[in-house]
Amino acid sequence: MAGRTAAPGRPRTRYGATTPRSTGSRSSPAHASGRCNPAPASSSTTSGAPSGPSPWTTRSAARSSVKAAVPATRFTELVGCELPLQLAPMGTVGTAELVAAVANAGAHGMFAGVMVPPPALRHVIDRIGWLTGGPFGINFLVPLIDPECVEIAAHGAGLVEFFYGDPDPALVARVHGADGLASWQVGSEAEASRAVAAGCDVIVVQGIEAGGRLRGTAPLLPLLERVLRAVAGQVPVVAAGGIATAHGVRGVLDAGAAAARVGTRFIAAQESGAHPAYVEAVVRAGALDTVITDKFSVMWPPGPSPARVLRSCVAAAERLAEDYAGAIPAGGGMLPLPRFAAPAPGRQATGTIEAMAMYAGVSAGEVRRVEPARAIVSELTSPRSSSSAG
Repeated sequence: MAGRTAAPGRPRTRYGATTPRSTGSRSSPAHASGRCNPAPASSSTTSGAPSGPSPWTTRSAARSSVKAAVPATRFTELVGCELPLQLAPMGTVGTAELVAAVANAGAHGMFAGVMVPPPALRHVIDRIGWLTGGPFGINFLVPLIDPECVEIAAHGAGLVEFFYGDPDPALVARVHGADGLASWQVGSEAEASRAVAAGCDVIVVQGIEAGGRLRGTAPLLPLLERVLRAVAGQVPVVAAGGIATAHGVRGVLDAGAAAARVGTRFIAAQESGAHPAYVEAVVRAGALDTVITDKFSVMWPPGPSPARVLRSCVAAAERLAEDYAGAIPAGGGMLPLPRFAAPAPGRQATGTIEAMAMYAGVSAGEVRRVEPARAIVSELTSPRSSSSAG
């Protein structure tokens, strides 16, 4: 079963409230992701949305200026964004503000729903929806899936993505049952074919240049070519891994991708949730300062598995005399992180930050400063980067 085209006009439920989907243009800010923007709630503790007018309503005019310069692709038409660019979901680095800033700039935002309790996920989705009228999605790691969270994401976001597990038709059907789009990140052409057969609407191809947990063993461009051949045009394909410049975006679009996914550049976005020491380490890093290792697999259910991190954090963890590197916020308290624990250090992490998992792609050398997410999106999608439509 191939992916499908989202059908305008079908009713969409958001936490029990049924609202009609827009029958107009898919680029309409309030309906682009296949959901209506939630009304601001009176209490930010329950919805994450402060009272008063949503700030995204003042930004739609600025976003619309990119339409003429950047051609549409199958991905932008399907998910409702204006630019063929997607924010990578980045665990503790991702914030509602980062996702919204990327969406407000015309790209597609992604938030990692990994180990986020259901009430907190509702809060995040509502806050993103209050901050932006642009489309966004929620990512899950299959070994850590909470079925209730999948339901929440399927009803509250336009797209739900899965990674690090065999494509599962039941998960895809659950997303489709809530009128959402289902995406699967893959590391091989065989996995991509299984994802299409499972009914996925979007395939994300991850090359080994990517930061974070890795699924495959091949560089991006050769893998992208093989996946495009295997998928044979049935669904749009997003390219991920080592992309951090307009030239890189243009390269994958010219190679046939319908969008580029970028993560490492956004570690240094002003809206990022990364710890300042993590940001500084990425900004200082050069092109050869990352390494693939399976060491940061403590607290990772599948056990030892490869991930790309900064070399400096491996060395720091190896020098660490204590059994614990520090702690991160979790469940209203602080969760101790053993040496070589998988979670990356967010802003509120404590301890020996330099010895924690600092995920970064080979593109780390292109991260030179802290800047607003909108500036990063603008640079990556300048007109010269968009000569091909996937």
